[in-house]
This record gives sequence, structure tokens and C-alpha cells, in this order.
Amino acid sequence: MNTVSFFNSLIESRGAFWEATKLTLSLTAVSIFIAIFIGLFFALMKISNIKPLEWIASFYIYIVRGTPLIVQIFVFYYGLTEIAMISGFWAATLGLAFHNGAYIAEIFRGSIQSIGKGQSEAGRSLGMTQTLTMRRIILPQAFRRALPPLGNQFIIGLKDSSLAAFIGMTELFGLSTTKGANTFDYMTWLLVGAIWYLLLVAVLTILVGLLEKKLAASD
Repeated sequence: MNTVSFFNSLIESRGAFWEATKLTLSLTAVSIFIAIFIGLFFALMKISNIKPLEWIASFYIYIVRGTPLIVQIFVFYYGLTEIAMISGFWAATLGLAFHNGAYIAEIFRGSIQSIGKGQSEAGRSLGMTQTLTMRRIILPQAFRRALPPLGNQFIIGLKDSSLAAFIGMTELFGLSTTKGANTFDYMTWLLVGAIWYLLLVAVLTILVGLLEKKLAASD
């Protein structure tokens, strides 16, 4: 692989890769947004002290951890399209959200349980209900503690979005393999795609770091 040729390919393809980047970011942002709500929902179920809810949450987390993400995306893609008209984008997004939600649930569970019981007792002493105490006192503190591992999960979610290529999505990895197949030069285009992923991860890492500093300053 010629270095000059590689950089020419990197520069000349920037328009196509920018479009693919926008699709990658859309997949990641929407799936993570949904996954946060899924994760919080199952985290609260798991710490509810209501056995059936705990079992359901544990079973969901076990299923996600025990099966490959690509299988989960295929199940959403081929399963949902049999019962409803759903695009590849939404099949991939829901598959990614379903997957990330389990890991985010464990992150939230750990961060919530790390808050001292005195915080809950203080809320109740002020006349707050358990729900209000959780919303106004426990969850804001838990979110601060959860932010570093959540940032890592967001980055993992960004890279996992590459599996959407296997159901026909032309995001970064899909575009890289398509160009590789068209030119019979997979190495060049996979490396071009890798550079775009590295740039996205760098930006996301910076943004998470800035948010951590902002929350730390507000404390």
C-alpha cells in the first residue's frame, strides 16, 4: 500500500465518509438515547426488592450478555420485518439499544447502590416519598458516579454500530467494505474507515471529559 495513494484516498473520499459518519452518529445517538431509558428502567427493577421484577431484569441482562450482538441485530431485523414495516436503520438502532441497555442497567444499578442509605433516610425525613427521593436526591448523585463508565459504554456503542453494515447499512464500516470490494483494496479502505472511527472516539472522549469536569465543578 502506497502512502501517497493512501492519503489521496483519505482526502478524496472525505465527502462519502462524512455522509457515512452522519449515519454512524445517528445510529449511535438514537440507540444510546433509548438504551439509557431501558437501562434505568431495568436497573430500578433489579433493585426494587420485588422478586418477579428482579428476575425479569436479571433474565434480560443474562440474555444480552450471553448472546452475540450481531445475533441480536439479526433477530430485530428479520423478526420485526415479519410483523411490521421497519427500516434497516430502526432494526439496527433497536438492536443496539436492546444490547447497550443491559450494560447501562448494570452501570446504573451499581451507581445507585453506591449512594449511602443516609441519603434516602434524609429524603424521607424531609417528607419526600421514596419515588421523589430517588428522583431528586439519589439519581442525580448516581448519574455523576455513573458518567465515567457510561462514557466508556457510549464509545463501545459507537464502535458496535459498525455491525449495522451486516444488514445493509452504509455507515463507516459498510462504506469501507463496499469501497474495498469495488477496488479490490480492502486494506486501504479499512484503514481509512479506522481513522474516521478514531476521530469520532477522540471527540466523544473529549466531550465526556468536559462533562465530567463540569459536573465536578458544580459539586
